[in-house]
Amino acid sequence: MAKQKIHPTAVVDSKAKLAAGVEIGPYCIVGKGVKLGKNTRLIANVVIEETEMGNDCIVYPFTSIGLPPQDTRYKNEKTKVLIGNNNIIREYITVHRASVGGDGVTIIGDNNFLMAYVHIAHDCRVANNVIMANATTLAGHVTVEDFAFIGGLVAVHQFTRIGAYSMIGGFSAIPQDIPPYTTAAGDRAKLYGLNTTGLKRQNFTDSQIKELKHAYKILFRSKLTLKEAIDILKKEKKLSGEIKNLIGFIEKNKRGICR
Repeated sequence: MAKQKIHPTAVVDSKAKLAAGVEIGPYCIVGKGVKLGKNTRLIANVVIEETEMGNDCIVYPFTSIGLPPQDTRYKNEKTKVLIGNNNIIREYITVHRASVGGDGVTIIGDNNFLMAYVHIAHDCRVANNVIMANATTLAGHVTVEDFAFIGGLVAVHQFTRIGAYSMIGGFSAIPQDIPPYTTAAGDRAKLYGLNTTGLKRQNFTDSQIKELKHAYKILFRSKLTLKEAIDILKKEKKLSGEIKNLIGFIEKNKRGICR
C-alpha cells in the first residue's frame, strides 16, 4: 500500500481523511471537511476545504476548492463540493462549494480536464470527460454534460445547460442552453451546425451523424417553431437514442435554446 506524502510546510486539519498514496505538497492548506481518495496529489499552494475528492486526481498550484460561494445569501450554511476520479485541475482554478439556493453540493464528475484559471461557481454540475479551456467561467447552477468541450475565455450565464458532445468556441458568451452534439460560438452565441469532428472522435457512426444532421436541419434551420419541429421528429419512426436525447434536452429548457 502506497504511503501518504505530506510536506512539512503543509497545514492539514486533524479530521481530514486521506487515503493511501495521497500526496500533499509544499504550502498546501487542507481544511475541515476534506476527504481525498487514493493517489490524489495536491502539488503545491492548494487551498481546499469542505470537499470530497476521488482517486487519482491532480491539483496544480494556486488552486482553491470548496471555499464559500460568491453569493450574498450565503451565511456559512453546511454545503460542500464533490469531485470524482481522475481529474486534472490546473493552476489558479476556483471551485466554490454550494450556496443555499440549490441542493447543497457543487459536483464535478470523472476524467475531466480543467485548464488554468477556470472558475466553477456554486451549485454547478460538471459531468464526465469534459474539457474546459483556459479562463472558462461558469456562473452558479450551470450544468455541463458529458464530453462537452468549452473553449477559452467563455462566460456561461447562471442556470444555463451545456449539452453532451457539444463544442463552444473561444471568447463566447452563453446566455441560453447549448443543445447536445452542436457547435456554438460568438457574443450571445449562435449555433453553427453539428460538432461533427468531435462526434467522429468519440466513435459516432456515419449513420448516427446522418440522423443528427437531419434532426438539426428540422430543429434549427427550418422556419418552424421548436415545438412544431419536435412534433415532426416525434412522428418519424424509430427515433434513435441520440435524437430522443436531443429532443428531451430541448423540452426541459428554462432559459431558452441557442439557435
